[in-house]
Amino acid sequence: MDKVATSLAVDHLASYGIHTIPKDVRAREELLKSSLVDIWNDLKAKLQTETVCVKPARDGCSTGVARLRCPEDLEVYANALRGTLPRLPANCLSKAHGVIEMPVPPPESLIFEPFIETDEIIISNKSWNDSTRHLVWKGENEWLEVTVGVVGKRGEMHSLNPSITVKESGDILSLEEKFQGGTGINLTPPPATIMSEDALQKCKSCIEMTANTLGLEGFSRIDAFVNVHSGEVPLSISLIYLCSYKAKKRLV
Repeated sequence: MDKVATSLAVDHLASYGIHTIPKDVRAREELLKSSLVDIWNDLKAKLQTETVCVKPARDGCSTGVARLRCPEDLEVYANALRGTLPRLPANCLSKAHGVIEMPVPPPESLIFEPFIETDEIIISNKSWNDSTRHLVWKGENEWLEVTVGVVGKRGEMHSLNPSITVKESGDILSLEEKFQGGTGINLTPPPATIMSEDALQKCKSCIEMTANTLGLEGFSRIDAFVNVHSGEVPLSISLIYLCSYKAKKRLV
């Protein structure tokens, strides 16, 4: 669950198309005691970005993940940490968003990363030729956010097809959209109109290499961004180790 340690473990795989997103790690106490304007300006300069993605350094994906666009957004987030709020209410940041669940207790450290822009994928409610709904994707950006299951023995992990989730609103997938069956719309694999077969296979190869480098076994899931043209994977390193063969035997 340590996203920084995981990033360092796969940092040498860049030549294979596996990249890690630049990170700046800050202690929670620093956010609560320092000038947030100074921290914001420092983050923008170090990460070379206008908008920032913040997440706990050691927590499950989606929990405490928010897109920050200005110092005022950082202040809202810091105040939520200070008050140990269980969630950020919808639309409390500078741009409309859904409810953001926060980790309880608050994390000791947080990761700041450049926010990767992806195009919204929409399932149109209007019928196409009066029969079925259709997919709407502008394709202006090259990146998709995917979730990929991997299964197998250590050193021989096999990648399942990547899945994309259609967001109902906001920039970040909600916990319900990520984890609750029957919530939202999942496309597995991404349609060929969005991602070519070559890019799909390259993505799966990168995910397998990542899983084997990390020494995973049993069944796990890896969240990443993928380039729809090349299949290269810049990992956001939000990885959940769900179970192993040994754990399954003990349960049986």
